[in-house]
Amino acid sequence: MELQDVVWLGRDYVEIPGRTRRELAKELDLFDHLSYPDRFLALLGRLWDLGEDDFNVWGPHLGTLRSDIQRHVIRFPGDWSTEDLFEQLRAFEATHPRFGRFLEGLAAPETLPDEQAQRRFVELANRHLQPIGAQLRQEGETDGYPQFHLHKFGRGTARRPRNLIFATQGKPDIRFTSALDNDIEIAERADEILVYNHPVGKNGLLWSDLLSWWQETRSIKDTEKASHSLYDRMQASLPRESAGQKNLFWLYHNLYKGQLHDVPALLPEIWVHWDPKTVRERGERAMQNLRMDFLMLLPGNRRVVLEVDGMQHYTRDGGAVPDTAKKSSHLAR
Repeated sequence: MELQDVVWLGRDYVEIPGRTRRELAKELDLFDHLSYPDRFLALLGRLWDLGEDDFNVWGPHLGTLRSDIQRHVIRFPGDWSTEDLFEQLRAFEATHPRFGRFLEGLAAPETLPDEQAQRRFVELANRHLQPIGAQLRQEGETDGYPQFHLHKFGRGTARRPRNLIFATQGKPDIRFTSALDNDIEIAERADEILVYNHPVGKNGLLWSDLLSWWQETRSIKDTEKASHSLYDRMQASLPRESAGQKNLFWLYHNLYKGQLHDVPALLPEIWVHWDPKTVRERGERAMQNLRMDFLMLLPGNRRVVLEVDGMQHYTRDGGAVPDTAKKSSHLAR
């Protein structure tokens, strides 16, 4: 095991913090896995020392971890919780690669030859993995069953946004009420600007978070009424000439209308950079690409900017002639 850890730590792996492991263990019901006890024990035996190498002439010694698991997890499943099992295995303290292989093993057809049960476990695991920027992703099949591997999405950013300026209908007139604390306010035309100033949690910014903020700041008790008014206010910020943006905004909310509370908020007309001076005043040092079409804040502190570009970004002469140089310049920005 020590040699395995050394070798595995020298390869690419996903870091899974202790909190994520414990929260997963609290929610994980091993019922599906215990339907195949021999396969489940085989998985544990591949990753941890269960004491099965301690033999005498009459067979294995009693009191091994394997015998404890057989008794308290398999024969009498109410004795140990999943957390208790993880504690006994020392899974909470295991190296990241070992715990990652444990998750892959719990989802593997060798352990769980039941596709529906596999997908139930993967769905549960991914709810806990996504906030840290990871997921169990299907990659091919084994004996007709899906095979899952642990992947990381990317590092994201170590910082969480403090002020989200979005759904703007013009350039915001911003001033600091406290430069020490980075507290801002909109000095003029505040009704044309939305500023989300609640903390963004580990799950990113969900529609439900945005709706709660909207209800609180607008004193709207009726959730359905608040939802419609928030949608209308954000839609009103979309440029009249951009049919693509309007289509994307409408389509997203209609595709997910039955589960909006659980999906990331799609923030339109989001300010990424801000400069109090105009490009004409600032000159070459002016910040470019001040405002983006859409922003989504996903689990794992990942920020995704969506741009919906019309033909003016890659053609000239009113769309009559393709312009590859113009397109390249735009993509570079």
